[in-house]
Amino acid sequence: MKSQTIVNSFEKKVIENEAALAVFDRERRLSRGELSRMADTIAARLPGNAKRIGIILDHSVEMIAAILAVLKCGAAYVPVEPTFPRERIYFMMQDAMVEAVITQEKYCPLVKDIPKIIIERGLTIEENATLPAASCSNEALAYILYTSGTTGKPKGVAVTNANVLHYIGAFQREFQPDENDTMLQYSVCSFDIFVEEVFSALLSGMKLAIPSAADKQDIGSLMEFVRKNHITAISGFPYLLQEMNGLAELPKSLRLLISGGDVLRSSYVDKLINRVVVYNTYGPSETTVCAAYYNCSKGAPLADGTYPVGRPIYGTDIVIMDGAGKEVPQGTPGEICILGDGVSLGYIGNRRKENEAFEHHTDGRRMYRSGDLGYILPDGNIAFLHRKDTQIMIRGKRVEVSEVENVLLQSGMIRQACVCPKTDNKHLSYMVAYIVKKDAAIDLTQIKSYLENYLTDFMVPEFFVELSSLPLNSNGKVDKGALPKVERESVAA
Repeated sequence: MKSQTIVNSFEKKVIENEAALAVFDRERRLSRGELSRMADTIAARLPGNAKRIGIILDHSVEMIAAILAVLKCGAAYVPVEPTFPRERIYFMMQDAMVEAVITQEKYCPLVKDIPKIIIERGLTIEENATLPAASCSNEALAYILYTSGTTGKPKGVAVTNANVLHYIGAFQREFQPDENDTMLQYSVCSFDIFVEEVFSALLSGMKLAIPSAADKQDIGSLMEFVRKNHITAISGFPYLLQEMNGLAELPKSLRLLISGGDVLRSSYVDKLINRVVVYNTYGPSETTVCAAYYNCSKGAPLADGTYPVGRPIYGTDIVIMDGAGKEVPQGTPGEICILGDGVSLGYIGNRRKENEAFEHHTDGRRMYRSGDLGYILPDGNIAFLHRKDTQIMIRGKRVEVSEVENVLLQSGMIRQACVCPKTDNKHLSYMVAYIVKKDAAIDLTQIKSYLENYLTDFMVPEFFVELSSLPLNSNGKVDKGALPKVERESVAA
């Protein structure tokens, strides 16, 4: 329905059972009604007619209320983890043209020149808060999520209410959540697994459980939180599942594990699949969380030890195309192209070149060319191969290798640079930066310090190799085969 939005979908759940538990953290538990009123309390403080509001908060019930508050005002939220480098946060806020930021006092220095709404833990709920006048359709933006970009700057993906509701409908159809379910909120707010955790819970009647930062640092503490709070569903990166796979015992409440963000290998879940239902999923942020599901507990890994990414979710189609935009025969590798209501509006700002990935299929539907390569298996499931460009996955997060290279070259300390993606003996990706410094006196510590101001920690290359010059081939391009080999032996994730 054109009138349906995230907010009125949640409010329907409030009307159904206002007293039902909606969200809780280590400090506080909120019913659906209390969560709605806390969102109203925050919304009443937001500037009228604002279109985009930044959110820089610790993970808490107040963070969830802040997100709903922005949506209630008809605006889009722009989520940023406070641990991100300051320059990166500043760029995102400026690029998204945010008009205010909801944050805590301790994070104000991160956004000095932007109006701030301060929300601290333990926020008092106002029973009759007055919301600013606002209107919202399901075609309105819900959020802007930043991903790694080829130009050296992250790019913001614009996702609508309709995109989110399309995905929630597919999630509900596949996983059949109900009021007996509790979803763990484990992901960072700037990744689309967070969208799955939060909105799948709020709009399906599930409870949302938010562990502390300390809980997330230790698998034993995390599983105790899961056990104590009877959590039934966890969505996370393959490496979280890999940790759980090594445990002698799982919390008995768990019924569903969803893996996303990177390749899922059978060795990561070979013990889990006999104890709990495990899904592998696939889908870029540009297509709203997921575009394909595969039930690993009912299926089998491929010959290379990886699981297929499955079949398109409800309301979505996936076609495999060649470079000319023609569908390839079954079993032939090609680019994974996604069609359906989950395809977002594209990238904000002056991103004409990048937005060429969004086009219309011959049947008139909006399509996203993912840049990922895959092929269709005989049973109709899709197998993922790898990126067709330089984008890789590190710790479950997408990294554009060329972005890292561009930031290096923009430092003023590097004359030449070549950042190469590598894979270790456990099939995990890492990066090696080959650099030619402008001045021999420049210390590698200075270079790393610069990168840490502009890149999140997983984007900083693990290895640096200093050279007097980069080897070139006959075409004048870097001869990557002539670069010194740097190999690592993987340790447990």
